[in-house]
Amino acid sequence: MAAPDAFLLASVFGILGNIVAFMVYLAPLPTFYRIFKKKSTEGFQSIPYSVALFSAMLMLYYAFLKTNAFMLITINSVGCIIETSYLVMYMIYAPAKTRIYTAKLLVLFNVGVYGVIILSTYLIPNHFLRIKVVGWISVVFSVCVFAAPLSIMRLVIRTRSVEFMSFPLSFCLTLCAVMWFFYGLLVRDLFIAAPNILGFAFGLAQMIMYLMFKNSKKSMLPEFSLNQIPNVVAVNDIVASDSQLKTEDTKKSSEAEENQSTESMTNDSRAEDAAAAEPNESIV
Repeated sequence: MAAPDAFLLASVFGILGNIVAFMVYLAPLPTFYRIFKKKSTEGFQSIPYSVALFSAMLMLYYAFLKTNAFMLITINSVGCIIETSYLVMYMIYAPAKTRIYTAKLLVLFNVGVYGVIILSTYLIPNHFLRIKVVGWISVVFSVCVFAAPLSIMRLVIRTRSVEFMSFPLSFCLTLCAVMWFFYGLLVRDLFIAAPNILGFAFGLAQMIMYLMFKNSKKSMLPEFSLNQIPNVVAVNDIVASDSQLKTEDTKKSSEAEENQSTESMTNDSRAEDAAAAEPNESIV
């Protein structure tokens, strides 16, 4: 009786994990709606979407090697489709230099490295050893994906502002980690359960940090939010361009004042000359 109960619970957590993970995959939609509306990527990076696509592809390969991994196959297939759609839209509206960089990244990372992993693990004769090797590789990249919000957390600590952090997204990520942890625990799959422990810890830390700094009045670039954070170079460029525009405006205003003062001095001198010439004309 215990085995059917465990299988039923695993199915429930797997379905809930699929639902929450699907919501997480849809989280960048506002970002890409903005890109579509402005016809520009504005300095947003493609690396997070490339890494997410690679992680989904790797878990999909792991799921095919296993048996009875339908829950993993469904969500990671959907994840591959969604992340590919994001990257296609990104490359359509990205500048030429960024488009070339993204294409090189995809070819090197998502095609080259992924192909090497498949080829090298395919040569392992023992099927169970192959599953273990692919499982550990999946754990490493899953940890990298879960550790990605560390940059956001560091930014929140430095600025004492949560404008770059979304509480609903952090909550969904935490909930997703809980669902997949229990799914991996119930199906006795360490490679699914282990990385989600770290995901739960990071998600919980983000929510605590959000509650600590949510009332902070320090403002930061209000036009950006989570999944819309440009790189540091882009932010510096924005600040530099603003200061440059202010400098140019100051120069223009000072030049205009100098021209105005010069014109007034010229008019005054002409008036004095005319006043000096009037007595002479009266004498004549």
